[in-house]
Amino acid sequence: MKLAGCLLLAAAALAAGGALAEKADRDKPTQIEANRMSSDDARRMTLFEGNVVLTKGTVTVRADRIVVRQDAEGFQTSTATGAPARFRQRQDPKDGKEGEWIEGEALRIEIDDRKSTVELFDRAKVTRGRDEVTGNHSFVDQRSDFFSVNAGKDGAPGGRVRAVLQPKPAAE
Repeated sequence: MKLAGCLLLAAAALAAGGALAEKADRDKPTQIEANRMSSDDARRMTLFEGNVVLTKGTVTVRADRIVVRQDAEGFQTSTATGAPARFRQRQDPKDGKEGEWIEGEALRIEIDDRKSTVELFDRAKVTRGRDEVTGNHSFVDQRSDFFSVNAGKDGAPGGRVRAVLQPKPAAE
């Protein structure tokens, strides 16, 4: 596989839309900026290091390091790490209203293209609109819209999950 192909696959893996992002994001070009990039075609792995910023449509991922691996069938898994690593993306509009922004941060974010899952490890925090959930581990299944948060043994402050859910207007 040529280097350019690895870069495109790496970018596509991290910017995979899934159920959370706007559907239009899938058709947008991907831009990655980093201080360094290396690719190992034999291991099907691409590494971006140093102030990494990935942008695709409404999706933005910021991390110190992003590692992208591709299996034989072309599915990618990506691991973004930082102090913390962060992502931001907008959901599809619903009922004629603009889509809400979802933001997340953790020391490690793993995205599995095959399973359509996103996991946040170590000091995980996810914000959707004005609602916020924190814990040590957050799991999102984009196919089923399932979401879970665990405190973990060294998890959130006080060893518990914390959620702040804002009241919604009656029209919602």
